[in-house]
Amino acid sequence: MNPIVVMPDFFIDRIIKLKSKEDLIDALTQKARFGGGSIRDMPTVDIKGGNAVNIAYCLAKLSAKVTLFTISDKIGAAILTHIFSKFGGVNLRIADGKHGLTTSFEFTGEQGFKSNVMLSDTGDNINFGPERVNSEDDLRILRNADGVVVVNWASNSNGTKLTEHVFKNSPKSLHFIDPADIEIRRQEFLDSLTKMSDIIDILSINENECNSLARALGFDPLVPSNNYDSVDVKNAAAKLAGKVGVSIDLHTRIGAAWSNGRETSFVNAIKVEPKTLTGAGDCWDAADILGHLAGLDTRERLTFSNAYVSLYIRNPFAEPADIEGVMELLERIDM
Repeated sequence: MNPIVVMPDFFIDRIIKLKSKEDLIDALTQKARFGGGSIRDMPTVDIKGGNAVNIAYCLAKLSAKVTLFTISDKIGAAILTHIFSKFGGVNLRIADGKHGLTTSFEFTGEQGFKSNVMLSDTGDNINFGPERVNSEDDLRILRNADGVVVVNWASNSNGTKLTEHVFKNSPKSLHFIDPADIEIRRQEFLDSLTKMSDIIDILSINENECNSLARALGFDPLVPSNNYDSVDVKNAAAKLAGKVGVSIDLHTRIGAAWSNGRETSFVNAIKVEPKTLTGAGDCWDAADILGHLAGLDTRERLTFSNAYVSLYIRNPFAEPADIEGVMELLERIDM
């Protein structure tokens, strides 16, 4: 198997776990009332982050060969080198610049569902263009890749140029894009998607991104927040795929769907007690990418991806499973 190329974002994530968002608001209000001060004893963990880094890490845990194109300063590069040093098949292509920083608040929302809200400084991820992946060696890597994955388009002002460049220079590869939160750029993303539809194989989105894309197309939200079922998810995937001309993998809290606009499939999520949310979508994407490349049929691939992300969500240390762990779970659920 040839390497899977992933790009471009790297963030260092600080996750703060709360019982509810009111806990934070009340603490801020109280401190502000007294002129400021420290809010102590909030459970906090710092982890590697960024969609590209998370996906690359999960793919490596699943024993895939990976090439990661990203950007970081010397400290961040040292962190990445250390994190990926335990894997033999990872090639790090780190451009010099400023990596991103994210603070993620995880809490239980009004209807009892776990949520995460992120505050981010995108750093130089915002300007990651084709020039970062344009040397002769870079182009050779693209030509020989089994898959080329572009993520977090929403945080990159050069996202469309980058995507066009790397997809056109990897004609034999699976082309996979997950744009992340496109809400404030939804019309721009729709225009770019329409422009690039002939070079994209898979568009991976969650329910929020699904609704943003729906609004850009002039539809009402297709997956109403916290109030939807499998029929809604299947119909949303089918409707969007039919409109944009790209096959869609839609992963949601209740399950995942695929559609090419004509055929549609849905597989329920595996219910677990959530311990970690930040990075779950990246974990699902990694398994989905591997499923596509391994030639799994649609239901097998969605089941594999749902199983893999379930192991991550129930892990309190934000550590994805290895291939043995997910295969063991799949044997138990009789894939």
